[in-house]
Amino acid sequence: MGTNQHAIRLFQTLEHACGYWPDRLSRDLIVDPADPQLPSLFAQALAMGFRRSGGHVYRPYCSGCRACISVRVPVARFAPNRTQRRCLARNADLGVRIAAPRRTAENFALYRRYLDARHRGGGMDDPLPENFDGFLSCAWSPTEFMEFRLDGRLVALAVTDVVPDALSAVYTFYDPELAGRSLGAYALLRQIQRARDEGRRHVYLGFWLADHPKMAYKRQYRPLEYLDGAEWRPLPET
Repeated sequence: MGTNQHAIRLFQTLEHACGYWPDRLSRDLIVDPADPQLPSLFAQALAMGFRRSGGHVYRPYCSGCRACISVRVPVARFAPNRTQRRCLARNADLGVRIAAPRRTAENFALYRRYLDARHRGGGMDDPLPENFDGFLSCAWSPTEFMEFRLDGRLVALAVTDVVPDALSAVYTFYDPELAGRSLGAYALLRQIQRARDEGRRHVYLGFWLADHPKMAYKRQYRPLEYLDGAEWRPLPET
């Protein structure tokens, strides 16, 4: 990975437990986290299929497995389907605000409720403040928090990385008691809408796994592009 002016060092991690398939091991490629030019190179890294988690910019690089596929939405051609239009209408009463990427008592309490309800016993539940800080943003990242409020109360938060040509949907958490509102889907639809309004071309959705039930929802955001080696191509309908 490189540019005309700057070579970027990549590191390969040791094998570790796969976050998607418990019977598999995985490893990642990580952009040198000490590179002082990492902030200016981040947009290029996203276009090459990398993703940010905390201060690390990575993509899976597993021996004998290529299940994790980078995907993105070309926002100019996106049109919500019937279910997504209903989701937008259902949540039209929510206010949206862009906030600085910092932990507050309010957003951390929401984060804890979400993880305790959705990931009980999975290792992410009962998080500490440093877990929140280390996972969702870092000192150099171009991160913003999209807050969704109902009558002034925070009910969902979309962690969003912002680069000149795109948004990257990092993580969304919401009030588990409002699951009927489909707040995760709504947050992503609003990120796509925001990108279009601001003249950005893409919203990156991270990795899609064809056979993983938790990743199936990403196919609903059509058209969807996937990274095939060095080129982005339309993901087939089936």
